[in-house]
Amino acid sequence: MQNWSDPRTTTASPAVSVGVPRAARDAGLRSYMLSVYNLMASGVLLTGIVALGLAATGVAAALFSHPILKWVAIFAPLVMIMVMGAKSQSMSTGGLRTFFFAFAAVMGISMSVIPLIYSGSSIATTFFATSVAFLSLSLWSYTTKKDLSGWGTFLIMGVVGLIVVSIANIFIQSAGLSLAVSAIGVLLFAGLTAYDTQKIKSLYAHVAGSDMQGKVVIMGALTLYLDFINMFQFLLSFMGNRE
Repeated sequence: MQNWSDPRTTTASPAVSVGVPRAARDAGLRSYMLSVYNLMASGVLLTGIVALGLAATGVAAALFSHPILKWVAIFAPLVMIMVMGAKSQSMSTGGLRTFFFAFAAVMGISMSVIPLIYSGSSIATTFFATSVAFLSLSLWSYTTKKDLSGWGTFLIMGVVGLIVVSIANIFIQSAGLSLAVSAIGVLLFAGLTAYDTQKIKSLYAHVAGSDMQGKVVIMGALTLYLDFINMFQFLLSFMGNRE
């Protein structure tokens, strides 16, 4: 998860909703969430196009056979996430949007090795399964009256633990542990999809009509993009057929 200044920690003016008809607020919220989903979907599409294009042209095979460039491709998205989180407040909305698409493209480079490892049919099946799960969870979270804010600490701690175990398994090389990590990873990012959707929705009341709204849309799209991509990769490693 990216580290950025949550607008809920700032003082929001209550005037954003006072005197505004309920129908208008609902329409504004729907427009706001649609902007988040559209931007997130555009990022996923760009990532897929870049990944498949590099794999089909042989660039991915050459890149990941290089002893140095493969590590650059793997860790570049992580560096960009850190930069985006740290600079989100100082960047303009246009600059932040451009950086988001640049990140999605670089993520495509990092993921271009996937078509070299897994069969096309298993990638397509997993992508479809991830899309259905993501949409179902996000829709449920958007409409439910249940407060999911209590999930946050548990889910973030789970992700941190998952990262530690994954790093340890690089040295252990346990197939069983790898399978367990993938299964737990799917569950954690499924939970984060629901949690983050509700969190993004709740931010609307604090940023509606302000200069912050555009940036919150972009960072919200980034959050859901990461949930989707991580859920897809864990699910693929769990159920994908290798070439």
